[in-house]
Amino acid sequence: MILSELIDLDILRVIWWVLLGVLLIGFALTDGFDMGVGALLPFVGKTDVERRVAINTIGPVWEGNQVWFILGGGAIFAAWPPLYAVSFSGFYLAMFTVLAALILRPVGFKYRSKRDSAAWRNGWDWALFVGGAVPALLFGVAVGNVLLGVPFHFNEDLMAFYDGNFFTKFIGLLRPFAILSGVVSLSMLLMHGAAWLTLKTEGPVQMRARTIGSYAGIVAAVAYALAGVWLAYGVDGFHLVGEVAANGPSNPLHNEVTHGGSWLVAYSERPWIVIAPIMGFVGIALAVMGLRAGREVSTLLWSKLAITGIISSVGLTMFPFILPSTVDPNSSLTVWDSSSSQQTLFVMLVMAVIFMPIILAYTAWVYKVLWGKVTEDEITGSDHSY
Repeated sequence: MILSELIDLDILRVIWWVLLGVLLIGFALTDGFDMGVGALLPFVGKTDVERRVAINTIGPVWEGNQVWFILGGGAIFAAWPPLYAVSFSGFYLAMFTVLAALILRPVGFKYRSKRDSAAWRNGWDWALFVGGAVPALLFGVAVGNVLLGVPFHFNEDLMAFYDGNFFTKFIGLLRPFAILSGVVSLSMLLMHGAAWLTLKTEGPVQMRARTIGSYAGIVAAVAYALAGVWLAYGVDGFHLVGEVAANGPSNPLHNEVTHGGSWLVAYSERPWIVIAPIMGFVGIALAVMGLRAGREVSTLLWSKLAITGIISSVGLTMFPFILPSTVDPNSSLTVWDSSSSQQTLFVMLVMAVIFMPIILAYTAWVYKVLWGKVTEDEITGSDHSY
């Protein structure tokens, strides 16, 4: 018996759909507060030392946190090749903008203190702001466009084609609902960054982070609720028609898809998924209360719960769709028709079972070693810290 046949293809597809969600959530939970701190930097730090305090809370961990982003991209490439091909080609300019913004972060960390000039450092602080705020916003815009559907289609040879020219592929992403989704993402990560600063700093930086973070949380809750209402009444969903071969070939053209009705039909078909938006709203509410009350560890945990719930609600609402098409709904990518082969998914699962615990253990060890607050005395008392 071939080992890869120990697990049926339909089960492997669901497992890798879940793992992809775990990787994306892991990225948001870890690198999310890095982006949040970067976006908050010019506002929580009024002096050079205060800004250095904020930077030093994420300086030792941001590279490790970004591993989740790399793992997520790798998982899409290996487990869902059509998704990788279609999304990266269609979102090319948006991806390039995100990567350019993310590149500002290591460059800013490296060069900010190379010159003893207030203007020099202030410029790099705003570069770090861009490196945090732009990806946080555009990731949400991308999610909004996935819910709306993307204008692509496959020909008979399964070659993907996008409608529109090179530039409209970026400008066309800035649709009102997608921008609202971007606001949800940005405000959510601002709250998360503020929760991290509350845990890792003290004094004026902590107080400003608590104030800004609580307002960001309120914006996130309102925007998330508006997005839910808009999704219910203003966005057409996608639905599979007839019998679907969960173990069938990875060919989206084999299935029939309709475009119409509401995405939220999923909640009547699978009522248990309501737990995801509940987690989102409860997590935001408790994180905001924690920020205002000055609680530290619990506030960060509630913020993580909110992020987990909000991201999960998107995936659970769309299941089994991964990337729907507005031009040709039958070209829409689903869990059942856009995966790699059974053997590939099985081998990758074995590797994930081996290496994911190692990554998690190492990450936990790093955070344990780096536990504690970053203080102004530490910054001014050590050239290395500065």
